[in-house]
Amino acid sequence: MLTHKGTQTIETPRLILRPFTMADAEPMFRNWANDPEVCTHMTWPAHENVEVTRELLGRWTASYEKPDYYNWAIVIRDNGPEPIGNISAAHIREKTRCAHIGYCMSRAHWGKGVMTEALSAVIGFFFDEVGINRVEAEHDPNNPASGRVMEKSGMTFEGTSRQAAVSNQGIIDVSRWAILRSDREGQL
Repeated sequence: MLTHKGTQTIETPRLILRPFTMADAEPMFRNWANDPEVCTHMTWPAHENVEVTRELLGRWTASYEKPDYYNWAIVIRDNGPEPIGNISAAHIREKTRCAHIGYCMSRAHWGKGVMTEALSAVIGFFFDEVGINRVEAEHDPNNPASGRVMEKSGMTFEGTSRQAAVSNQGIIDVSRWAILRSDREGQL
């Protein structure tokens, strides 16, 4: 049985992971949602204008009422309240106690360990607070940097499913990674 807590604020040495607000529309649009390069491997196109971002944030913020909804704005602690990316549970499977994670972030922060820190914090939250047993994520093999984030967060590569998903690149292969509660306990 999972103990859903909703999107709680999580703090790490460098980051604050917090719920989005409607005030985040402009920085979200500017920092990553309008960037075609950020969206290359995503399932959604780059936002054409800030109104698209506002509409999406309206749906996200309304969903915070649900205790099983998890979607965090990633904020660099020393840079003020402006979000530079997001990380969320795209799906939660209650019966297997599994959370499927998705994330994206501003190009200006790629390669600095920010997403690894965010993913590690979310994994810990799901294991320690919610009772999740398995956290999984996937990426396009043509985006190996995302796989490195998963690996550095303690996840194990489980294989590649051929032509198993669709992104802005069309039909793609999918590399799958996961970490179990018992894996994490063995790493501590």
